[in-house]
Amino acid sequence: MIRTACLAAVFAAVSTVAFAQDAGRGQKVYADQKCSICHSVGDAGNKKGPLDGVALTLSAAAIREWIVAAPDIAAKTKAVRKPAMKAYDTLAKEDVDALVAYLQTLKKR
Repeated sequence: MIRTACLAAVFAAVSTVAFAQDAGRGQKVYADQKCSICHSVGDAGNKKGPLDGVALTLSAAAIREWIVAAPDIAAKTKAVRKPAMKAYDTLAKEDVDALVAYLQTLKKR
């Protein structure tokens, strides 16, 4: 029982560190992909596409879908935005994972 609790605590700590590292890398992917041309975080970027609070309204899976299949999701949700978001389906999986981790940290509006 104690061993299981210790293993769970270690796993939680390692997961938190890995998530934080991914989120930091994701912030770099956000900058490298020039997402701020269409989106904003805080006071930086295009205010017409705010991402503040995105983690309050979308799951990690939904955020991933918006990144890799934006035109399909926009059609399903009847979301209209000019210009329409393109699919970033050529991003490396690790970059998408990191970007999702970063966007999941955006919980304040």
